[in-house]
Amino acid sequence: MSIHTDLFDRSKKVSPGGVHSPVRSFKNLGMDPLFFRSANGAYITDMEGKEYIDFCQSFGPLLLGHRDADVEKAVIEQIHTAWTFGAPEPYSLELAEWITKRISWVEKLRFVSSGTEAVMSAIRIARAATGRDKVLKFDGCYHGHMDSLLVQSGSGLAGESSSTSAGISESTAAQTLVCNLDDDTMLEKIFSVHGKELACLVIEPLPANYGLLIQRQDFIEKAVSLAKAHGTLVLFDEVISGFRVALGGMAELLNIRPDLVCYGKILGGGFPVGCYGGRNDLMDLVAPAGPVYQAGTLSANPIGMRAGLASLQKCERLNVWEKLKTRTHSFVSALSEGLNELNLSVSSHNSIFWIHTKTQKPIRSITEIPSEHGKNFAPFFRSCLKRGIYLAPSGYEVGFLSLAHSEEILQSSAKKIIEAAYDGKNS
Repeated sequence: MSIHTDLFDRSKKVSPGGVHSPVRSFKNLGMDPLFFRSANGAYITDMEGKEYIDFCQSFGPLLLGHRDADVEKAVIEQIHTAWTFGAPEPYSLELAEWITKRISWVEKLRFVSSGTEAVMSAIRIARAATGRDKVLKFDGCYHGHMDSLLVQSGSGLAGESSSTSAGISESTAAQTLVCNLDDDTMLEKIFSVHGKELACLVIEPLPANYGLLIQRQDFIEKAVSLAKAHGTLVLFDEVISGFRVALGGMAELLNIRPDLVCYGKILGGGFPVGCYGGRNDLMDLVAPAGPVYQAGTLSANPIGMRAGLASLQKCERLNVWEKLKTRTHSFVSALSEGLNELNLSVSSHNSIFWIHTKTQKPIRSITEIPSEHGKNFAPFFRSCLKRGIYLAPSGYEVGFLSLAHSEEILQSSAKKIIEAAYDGKNS
């Protein structure tokens, strides 16, 4: 019995499914999950001592790689100073000032401990500000595990939804309308029927939780325009794309000013940090300034605040976004050329990439993902592991590059991934 199997058997006795987040279970991959003991730069090391080049990067937070030296220094300094106060401190102030000085649509913000908490709180503001109850989301976008957003498209009426998890009441699911991505007709119909009932439109401007579903800019612009015409607030969920595709995230690249925005992942430099922010008048609805209640014992934890600020300062100083854009382009070009004969393609946006079955046109909605994609991923993933390449353990999760992925590492990785794809195809 391997160390991993033993640890997983023990874990299943004390945790649901043996894990603390479902995708970590390696479900449908034909193997037990790996357990890891250490990480550094572009590499992670498992409990048996095997080292892997990591393209999961904890699902995106590590733009500088694991245990970046400058971030680590700030964290160690803070650990020797204070872990938590439950009181005002200067560390969250410094990070908040850094963000609000650089991102004009974030006039004020509130730190929380996760992306889910950030989106939940922002939607509460939207409902309070508009006096409306309903929310519009898009099939294929993920906004955390709050009840009203764990829904998918139903059948029948425009925007009708159904829950994707047990334990969510029909009345809760009914408060959320769902539109297909890249569907102008459905979007227009939903606003025509329900526009005056919608408190907010919430969207990942770069959907990256169900594959990488890069949207047409004119579709995003139409959604924003319809929302504004109907008095519906626009909430950008940039938990993944914020501070990754650009300093100002997708809002900067699209030149769209959302009413509210949510950040996470990179914001905390590898620690559990999220935030929601936006216009002054909306954020001033939050207690103690206003009537919208939200609180958190470990919100603005000083270790996460120091790590986040150190990470963002270094990214700005080194212009990490341009460096990673160039590296990712070369890496994806090499992958695309090598995978072409296998009928595989690579979609990418700055430092995010996704390997999938080749299609005639860009994949912009979940209905366009080839049906065989999930089945084909398992042997490919296992073949990558044999070659020391660690991808996110699901064919519907994207891959991430970090500054620690040097050009040499990426050249070597591209060759190994291509070899793995050939072996996986033949296994």
